[in-house]
Amino acid sequence: MNTSPITGGRLVVELLRSLGVKYVFGVVGGQTLAITDAIIDTPGIELVHTRHENAAAVMMDAYGRLTGKPAACISTTGPGATNLITGIGGAYRDSSPGFVLTCNNNGENIHKDDAQNADHVELIKPLVKYSRLVAHASSIKQAMEEAYVNAVTGNPGPVHLDFARDTIEGLVNDPPTVPATHPSLRWAGERPSPNPVAVARVAERLLRAERPVIWLGNGGNRARADQEVLALAEALGVPVVTTFNGIGSVPTTHPLVYGPVTRMGTALAGRVLGEADVVLALGNSLNAVSTTRWRRELPEIVQVDVDPAMIGRYYSEVTDGIVGDLAAFARDLVTAVGDRAAGARESREEWLASLDKQRTAWWQESEVTDLDAQGPLSPADIVRALREPAPDETLLIPDAGNPGVWSFLWDVRRPGSYIKPVGFGNMGFALPSAIAASLIDPTRPVLALIGDGSLAMSLGELETLARVGGNVCVVVLNDSSYGNIRQEQELHFDGRTIGVDFGPVDFGAVAQAMGVAGRQVNDLSELRQRVADSFAAGRPTVLDVTIDRDVNAWTYPAFTGPRP
Repeated sequence: MNTSPITGGRLVVELLRSLGVKYVFGVVGGQTLAITDAIIDTPGIELVHTRHENAAAVMMDAYGRLTGKPAACISTTGPGATNLITGIGGAYRDSSPGFVLTCNNNGENIHKDDAQNADHVELIKPLVKYSRLVAHASSIKQAMEEAYVNAVTGNPGPVHLDFARDTIEGLVNDPPTVPATHPSLRWAGERPSPNPVAVARVAERLLRAERPVIWLGNGGNRARADQEVLALAEALGVPVVTTFNGIGSVPTTHPLVYGPVTRMGTALAGRVLGEADVVLALGNSLNAVSTTRWRRELPEIVQVDVDPAMIGRYYSEVTDGIVGDLAAFARDLVTAVGDRAAGARESREEWLASLDKQRTAWWQESEVTDLDAQGPLSPADIVRALREPAPDETLLIPDAGNPGVWSFLWDVRRPGSYIKPVGFGNMGFALPSAIAASLIDPTRPVLALIGDGSLAMSLGELETLARVGGNVCVVVLNDSSYGNIRQEQELHFDGRTIGVDFGPVDFGAVAQAMGVAGRQVNDLSELRQRVADSFAAGRPTVLDVTIDRDVNAWTYPAFTGPRP
């Protein structure tokens, strides 16, 4: 047993390592140094410093989405902490686990007029699952253990610990023993199995249904339940649509997967859901983005979620609920229907055949007609054309706004190969997330699809990308504007716009100045080749593409089906 005194900051780092945290992202400051200094000689954990705290929080978020495990972000007091908040909100609204570490002033001076004073707990509490001040060294271990359990159990999310400066700088006499691997890692990520009686009830309902539809949400991503959900769909002959946040949970190349239903989802998926007589909402909170602010009319719903508070929150009058893990539910349901599945599947063959024809027609609607197009390029053509040079395992990271909408045209060929900020819609997401992805696997191709507005908000992290490296290709959809909002203004305000247009920026040249290969590309054939070359080289690249401002995401035919 180690009984030699250590600083509180070292105890924090040892506990992070014990709890499986490999990366701490952040901007150092005077108050953080007792923690960040301890990282230097602690094997197995690394500090990745960023140009802005928001990027650090986004990197924590992306790491949690991609691995299901928490990383950490860290900041100094006051403005350092407030700069984290937007990225924290993205993690919270999209259910991504992570440790948010803020470092405050000395305990006796918190809430006084000290330099950069701020009440971090009150500021951050609405956007995390757990938030507390740690002002005594004796509380460090218990607070971090409790925070970890909150982060990874139930509906995962970020947790916040605010450390008083003297707590982490002072010595901890007779410090607690910290195991190399914390015992909480063995059980905290386990998910509950559903009630067998409830599963049997749902089985009977689905067997009676004529046109059941699985509407898979972000819970499918968090549960890593692609195989089980698709096995259920195949057994019963049930089409699958996703929410915006559910994209990536199942491959869109599967014959029973029909794309996302959201406020600006695909017309195809909207038609599939519109024909349902029972909706199996799996890991789907039925939130505003999915239901067009609850104006979408839905039939009978069976809602399955690991968090009981999500079930029946909306549409309660038509909802039957089951609490449990999605993968376990899907497996148990297949078992419950048994040999009767074949008859149900056969009864739906004609319906599924008609849906398959609609899918073929939908994809034909957005086919690229000119692979050698030049000049301002259609963003729809860019997304469709880049699927070919990108390997199947490519991770697509669209940023907020129009890049995410155009990504509906991307074939997701592997589960877990798509992440986007949906619930909080925080711009400046894609570039920091690409960096986090590169740390997880430096060889994996990452395609970051970024509008010029979002890239400008995270531009400093091009230097971070150059420093970290990775097989990252950043494609900038450059219309010199906040394109999604400009197009909404044009549609709803008689073509008048305000506050959305900018002067031209050569982001390829900017990238070169910050250590990343970059260039402007305005030829679709050249763009495809440049993306292929970038992935073959395995080094970061920025390709700045001028897009056609008149191709409107709000009125694009493939997205404009019947809407509530």
